[in-house]
Amino acid sequence: MVVGDFAKELDTVVIGSGPGGYVAAIRAAQLGQKVAIIEKGSIGGACLNVGCIPSKALINASHQFQVSLDSKLLGIHSNDTSINFQETQAWKDNHVVSKLTKGVEMLLKKNKVEIIKGEAHFIDSTTIRVMFDEASGQSYQFKHAIIATGSRPIEIKGFPFKGRVIDSTGALNLQEIPKKLTVIGGGYIGVELAGVYANFGSEVTILEGTSHILPSFERDMVKLVEDDFKRKNVSIMTNATAKSVTQSDEQVTVTYEQDGKEHTVDSDYVLVSVGRRPNTDDLGLELAGIKVAANGLIEVDEQGRTNKKNIFAIGDVVPGAALAHKASYEAKVAAEAISGSKGVAVDYLAMPAVCFTEPELATVGYTEKEAKELGYQVKASKFPLAGNGRALSLNQTQGFIRLITEKQSNAILGAQVAGVSASDLIAELAVAIENGLSAEDITLTIHSHPSMGESIMDAAELALGNPIHI
Repeated sequence: MVVGDFAKELDTVVIGSGPGGYVAAIRAAQLGQKVAIIEKGSIGGACLNVGCIPSKALINASHQFQVSLDSKLLGIHSNDTSINFQETQAWKDNHVVSKLTKGVEMLLKKNKVEIIKGEAHFIDSTTIRVMFDEASGQSYQFKHAIIATGSRPIEIKGFPFKGRVIDSTGALNLQEIPKKLTVIGGGYIGVELAGVYANFGSEVTILEGTSHILPSFERDMVKLVEDDFKRKNVSIMTNATAKSVTQSDEQVTVTYEQDGKEHTVDSDYVLVSVGRRPNTDDLGLELAGIKVAANGLIEVDEQGRTNKKNIFAIGDVVPGAALAHKASYEAKVAAEAISGSKGVAVDYLAMPAVCFTEPELATVGYTEKEAKELGYQVKASKFPLAGNGRALSLNQTQGFIRLITEKQSNAILGAQVAGVSASDLIAELAVAIENGLSAEDITLTIHSHPSMGESIMDAAELALGNPIHI
């Protein structure tokens, strides 16, 4: 604390205003705490500004563009379809991102959360210093703190983010559609953005270091995405390691190794998307005495509490999947724990994961392999969306619903959805797993017709051995 700087007092301070931070701040305020939230960038964090939301906006725009080019089966002939990509970007920024970030700021103010714009650093385990700019700042003493500073793209050796080598933020903000795009990394971020630009007509090459893209999803699910990429002339190079890059004012060349041989690929831009790094390296955590692992993640208990009992951490800075809804879930648990609730604790079994590819992929609970490894006697029941009337009417029949059930009780242990509306359908299955429902409970629930939701009922009937539509 500098001389003459009198610390202001707070009950709870939240560092970061992403889907973890702003949810934690609002819930803590609702529970009666005096809360301040500190944000050095834009309200809403990476997810709302340069992540989940803008990427889904561009995915939607690219899908509509692609459909407009190929709707003759439906009797729709679009001969003069064109795109003004700068207008698309303006729509994304002004009508989607801006509205949501303003909405979050309004919600914080509505719940009487003080918003502090600046960069936060711990002085000790009860004091934090916020720098508003290089010359001015303010210290705050707090009873509790929640660290929700999120993550940033990993920069790999030899591929600094500059010029035509871009990260996901750069890819979301291009003002032109590349004629050629190289994507290093076949995880969900890289694959989603590869799909965006492939839909817009870019010639896309994906370099993936493992044996296949999207390694966190089941192979038969990923095969559907690979088939879609083939139709759009996307080249997928697996077991490929990016070695070096050279660039000029007009193009960039990547040298990569595959099967012991070196190859090159030229493109307009190179998107490096090989994972994200937690934003914990410039917070002064060592001054607060907070334990941090070698990978930068903060060690926490089941309530999000660090080794300092008054300091919590949530979201991308703690172990587990880097998902926005995981951060929001952990935020509520931490806020309630600070408010004195002793019974709350995280439980990730019913935590869904979604990839917004074509078709969409979603999973929740255990896979068949995971359930067997845990000793369950299981049954996998797979219902094809080709048997669903709504999917047929949408002309999107690729994909399936798969339920993983315990053989004796028919309890739902896990589920995977590949196909149209997978990101929405997975919610019903998450509710089923969270509440210990069985396949019979699903079949006894009346589903509207025609709807994609009926396919879940059909999968449940298949699990019970009495299917109607297969």
